[in-house]
Amino acid sequence: MDTLWQYQFRIILLGDSTVGKSSLLKRFTDGVYSDAADPTVGVDFYARSLDIEPGVKIKLQLWDTAGQERFRSITTSYYRNSVGGLLVFDLTNRKTFDHVREWHREVSEHILPHHMVYILIGHKSDLSRDRKVTRDEAEQLAAELGIRYVETSAKCNSNVERAFQLLTRDIYELMKMGEISTRDGWDGVKSGLTAKVLYPAEEEAEREKSCTC
Repeated sequence: MDTLWQYQFRIILLGDSTVGKSSLLKRFTDGVYSDAADPTVGVDFYARSLDIEPGVKIKLQLWDTAGQERFRSITTSYYRNSVGGLLVFDLTNRKTFDHVREWHREVSEHILPHHMVYILIGHKSDLSRDRKVTRDEAEQLAAELGIRYVETSAKCNSNVERAFQLLTRDIYELMKMGEISTRDGWDGVKSGLTAKVLYPAEEEAEREKSCTC
């Protein structure tokens, strides 16, 4: 039985085939890594919960999408029901980096008039000798897209936890600001049985100061 959670976020991983999306998810959800991985066919599903702050547990539904063009019609149906997206490229493969803008544009167009919270992931940071994309280039792209950038390695378990934590926290903070909320017919964000009343950070601080209990 699931531990009680306050909110559920649906997160989708996006990017070309072989960038390591499945490896990232398996490392994050199961704590394991394998060099041998079969290509994702259509969409695979993973889940894990994060304690984002005291008393707030977020359940993440994680969708691993196939990067091959022939599965695109399947994966696009998942865009609209996701609140967050990891845009993943392979630091050792220049083409996967060049395709990030296409992924971002395609998803953003599919979910209009709504928006998705993204984070850019440069994966396989352990292969530094084979690197084809500099940190400066990736950070520049992230700045142009208005999103965070993190370099990860599923093999070395470097920054994997941090990447998912950052994205989850960004979504949660936008909920507190009222920019993201649950909607009928949308699975991006769902409230649990013990959902917390959210306040912006400043108002939360004032409430704590005024509490006399």
